[in-house]
Amino acid sequence: MELRPLNAPAYTTFDDSLSTRDFRQLSEFIYNYCGIKMPDSKRSMLEGRLRKRLRATGHPTFSSYCDFLFRHGGMDTETIFLIDVVTTNKTDFFREPNHFEFMEKVALPTLAAKGHKRVRTWSSACSTGAEPYTMAMVMAEAVEKKVISDFSILATDLSTDVLKKAHSGIYSRDLVEPVPADLARKYVMQAKDKRRDEVRITPKLRAKVGYARLNLMDPTYSVGDLYQIIFCRNVLIYFDKKTQAHVLTQLCKCLMPGGYLLIGHSETVTGINLPVKQVANTVFMKQ
Repeated sequence: MELRPLNAPAYTTFDDSLSTRDFRQLSEFIYNYCGIKMPDSKRSMLEGRLRKRLRATGHPTFSSYCDFLFRHGGMDTETIFLIDVVTTNKTDFFREPNHFEFMEKVALPTLAAKGHKRVRTWSSACSTGAEPYTMAMVMAEAVEKKVISDFSILATDLSTDVLKKAHSGIYSRDLVEPVPADLARKYVMQAKDKRRDEVRITPKLRAKVGYARLNLMDPTYSVGDLYQIIFCRNVLIYFDKKTQAHVLTQLCKCLMPGGYLLIGHSETVTGINLPVKQVANTVFMKQ
């Protein structure tokens, strides 16, 4: 038997893993809130990501944190932070480049020929901003070539952390390497201190993108007038078929007839009844 001084505090026992009950509660909440499925195979990943929230909130154990969330009203203040650590936010400039080639060579000229010289676009899962800023570069070039006269971009995401990053427009130098050299010279600013491994998107381009938080699980999307182009790429893969159908149906309601919906190359709309026809690989036009 171990002996302690009479006045010594009791030792604190730290949970090193989520209990089955707490994991199931968390995974059910996450699915209902934002449509992301958390199977048992992602249990260790969830544990690792939640540790920062335990430290931030001062809870010594996973069970204490989950009691705070589910039995003591903690979700009122903690939901946004919980979702921020759960979401995956991989992104690259000019990711899946044939989408941007289609935008430049087909979508924008076709829209302009139909009288849509001012183009409204939406990056619906924008992550840290590489996608909307890539869209902005393509459209800024189209304005310069007088294909279109102006454009605006709405960029939304569920995570407040990535939206802050996107709004700043500051990236590591290696992240912008996929940007063609001629575009980088025009739209990417180098740091004056060459020792800093950072660049920033030019103010003129940043001004064309408006950022807002939006949950694709919302019943409807309050995003203003209809859009001519909507990107929703590499987020549907995290949803089950029911959630995919909801998201795609709502996105189509926000798309004007003749407008374009672009999804990720590993995603599909097969089996979902949508008012669209396929016009290129993972590119659809609303009918």
